[in-house]
This record gives sequence, C-alpha cells and structure tokens, in this order.
Amino acid sequence: MSVQEYLDKHMLSRKIEDAVNAAVRAKTSDPVLFISNHMRKAVPSVITKINGRQILDSRGIPTVEVDLFTNKGSFRASVPSGYVTGGYVTGMYEAVELRDGAKGTYLGNGVTRAVRNINEKISEALIGMDPTLQSQIDQAMIDLDKTEKRGELGANAMLAVSIAACKAGAAEKEVPLYKHISDLSGKTNLTLPVPAFTVISGGKHAGNNLAIQFLNSVQEGLDLVRVAISRTGYSERIKMAIDVAATTFCMGTKYDLDYKSQNKSGQNFKSGEDMIKMYEELCAGYFSWTSEYPIVSIEDPFDKEDWEHIKYFSDLRLCQVVGDGLLMSNPKRIERAINESSCNALLLKVNQIGTVTETLDVVKQAKDARWGVVASHRSGETEDSFIADLSVGLAMGQIKTGAPCRGERLAKYNQLLRIEEELGDQAVYAGEDWRPT
Repeated sequence: MSVQEYLDKHMLSRKIEDAVNAAVRAKTSDPVLFISNHMRKAVPSVITKINGRQILDSRGIPTVEVDLFTNKGSFRASVPSGYVTGGYVTGMYEAVELRDGAKGTYLGNGVTRAVRNINEKISEALIGMDPTLQSQIDQAMIDLDKTEKRGELGANAMLAVSIAACKAGAAEKEVPLYKHISDLSGKTNLTLPVPAFTVISGGKHAGNNLAIQFLNSVQEGLDLVRVAISRTGYSERIKMAIDVAATTFCMGTKYDLDYKSQNKSGQNFKSGEDMIKMYEELCAGYFSWTSEYPIVSIEDPFDKEDWEHIKYFSDLRLCQVVGDGLLMSNPKRIERAINESSCNALLLKVNQIGTVTETLDVVKQAKDARWGVVASHRSGETEDSFIADLSVGLAMGQIKTGAPCRGERLAKYNQLLRIEEELGDQAVYAGEDWRPT
C-alpha cells in the first residue's frame, strides 16, 4: 500500500486539515495539544479488552476487580461483598455472588470462577461495544447469563464490568462520573447526601453481646454520644438512627434480644407488638438518652418475612423505616413493599442487583413511590468510590458507608468532598431534605 493509498483509506488528510482549522479558529495557545485532542475525539470509543482479577476486600476475603480498556484508556472497578460463610452469601433474595466453594482456598470464598467468566465470556461479548451505551452493555451481560439471580456469570463479575464501563462512558463524554450517572437516569438535579455514620455497633458485625446494631443496654454509650454531639455545636443538625437487623435474632415469632448471650433468662424475648411499642418509645424520645435526639430512622425493625408488623409500624409514620434485609434491593420485594406500604425507604446495595442499569431502575422504582433511598456500602468493601458518585448523580439524599475511618470508607467520603469542591456554588446538600416528606 502506497503512502497516498494509506492516507486515502483513513481519510487522514481531511481529518488533519479539520483539526488544524479548528485550532486556528480557537486561537489556542497550544495548537499541538489541541489538534491531538481534536483528533482523539473524532475516533469513537470502543471496548478493546476486559481483564478481571481476584483481590482482597477490607476483611481479607476475595472479591472481584476489573480493568476495562478502550482505545482511549483504561478504567478500573472493584466490587464489595456482603456477609459470607462457606463460600456463599446468605441473602436468599439478592443476586448471586459467585464463589469457588473450594474449602482449601480462602475457606471456599475465592472468586476465580467469576474472574474466569469475565476474562473468557464477558470480555468476548463486549469487545467492540461503545462504553457510553450503558444499558446495552448491561443487557448483553444479562442475556449472556440467562438466570434471574445472575448465578451463571456471577453478579460480582457482572457488576465489576458494569461499573468499569460506566467510568469509561463518563470519560468518553468528558463529564464527571456523577454527571454521567445523572444523565443515564434522565435526571438533572445533583444532590450531596447526608451521611449516616456508625457510632455503636452490635449484632452480627460486632464483637460484643448487643443483639441490635445500636440498641439494648447501651445507655451509657448513648449518653456519651449525646454529650459528644452537644460539644460539637451541631446539636440541631445531628440525628440518631438504628440498624436493627432484626432477622438475625428472630426466633420463630419472637425476637430474642439476648441471642448473643450464653445465659438467657428469657426476659428479653419480645413479640412483634412488644417491638413496636419499644420503637414507638424510641421515636418519641421516651427514654432519657433519646429525649434530645429521638430516633429518626430505623432499618429492618422486624424479620425479613414479618410483613405484618413492619407494615403496622410503618403506617404509624413515626420515622423513616428502611428496608435492607427485607428488600435486598430486589425489584420484586420492593414492589411488594410498595403495594403493602411495608416501609418507606430503600437501602441500596449495588452488588445485590448486578448491573448499573438495574440499579438505576430500582432507585427510580423507590423514588416513584416517594420513598427515601440510602446508598450503602457492604461489610466487605474496597477502595472503589463508585457509590459516592452514584448517590450524588441519583440525588439519593442519604449515604451509609461506615464511620469516617479506614481507607475503604474514607475513599467514599473523600470523593464526596471532591465532588462538592468541583460543583462549587452549584453544590446542593440534602440537609433537612434528606428524605421525601
């Protein structure tokens, strides 16, 4: 092929001339850089390679990381994971987190099967696709998986690729990730969320005897929190919430507040009606330690199948009632809860769904019902800050990503600080409007 034939084949002469003319019209101070960028934009971005790998989350348990390459750059994403045991996630309604199950390696929690699916199946299906077409990319993976709970490819494999593609799409459009997410959702308002910090832990995630992740025999601790709040000078702006996670201590039709104690008296077995009364008192500021700071939000106040009592309590409209284990970010569970008025807020965990597009769909589903939405981390996190951009781009109003310590948590909060700085005068903080009224 001659030089002229090569130039003609790729229309280089015309493209270079267009770039030079554009630089002259712009009177740019760096014409070479301008021409380079101009020609780069003239070439559509396509996915050229996807490489998955096994990394460790904040607990030292394997999870999935992806590098997605386009003809213009590389983009990395890693996914969190929930409570795992013996190689399996315990949530029966959430998308499948594909793990190896080989007991001799990471107690069965390895993710090499998911990684292999990325490198062999997903990569082949997505190469050549435009990363700005998020819904098409996600649908291609859904079609490839063919299962309702993403058990063939693994939701952990699919989500890592989906998030990496979302980042690549934002880069191609030359907009921040949160703005790209907002565009994908069809919304225009951007809102910085109110953070929910863990202060006192109990339940399955704590090394103490507290049944509830905030409650039960912690009056002294809560008094200290109350004093600390007052000393900050922000007493009017700080509220208290409880993550009950009641499924973990529901025994049949009773709730065992002593479930972590070896010597049980039986006095702390509560009926659903007893629990409702306790929550009413908390929300009303009945106890001395909640008189100044009544509980404004309660997460999973009852067992995930106790639809009767959660509906009754939600109907009292005493506080925000958040569905986590109740909903597991599952659109069918959300639909039932909406129809039965069983709660009024969704705790969104992206890895319970499987793709960015499906995440946008369930957030819309919740918001259309006038629910609150809380972007949430998982117990096994990574330094990926995607949910920070997600919470802003979808104007969720609330984010729950742990206490402001440890790198995987601070990655999210630091990203929110960067977004606030970038938005400048356009930054809107949810504040008192943290949930729909």
